Amino acid sequence: MSAVGVAKSVFKQRGITPDTSRPESSALLPVDKAAEAERAALVKENIAPVAPELARYTDDVLFADLWRQPDLAARDRSLVTVAALIARGQLEQLSFHLNKARESGLTKTQAAEVATQLAFYAGWPRAMSSLPIIKAVYAQPDK
Repeated sequence: MSAVGVAKSVFKQRGITPDTSRPESSALLPVDKAAEAERAALVKENIAPVAPELARYTDDVLFADLWRQPDLAARDRSLVTVAALIARGQLEQLSFHLNKARESGLTKTQAAEVATQLAFYAGWPRAMSSLPIIKAVYAQPDK
């Protein structure tokens, strides 16, 4: 996130705008309006009061643009994010992203397989630490 300010400055100097940085033919993926409203409310309540610009980047760049790029399906983007969080030991965000992955079709068996694969590449403790979160997310009833 610290690079965003630098990138913004460089883009401005070079005249790069959101209109010029993406091919016009790429239609963004659709948004689940209810899920997006719930996510945005959490950002507004928990992040905006402390870091308004981080909240804005989260809403306007991360979820309104990056997550909607068509080159990866939502499920694939979630899978990559879940794997990255587990690999880095960043479990605070794992529940949110596992729920997002689940809504996009990732099964409990597949989530467990992600943890198993990561045990060999990111370490046993990180994989093992993710399992209670995977269990809790998939123990919840479907929305």
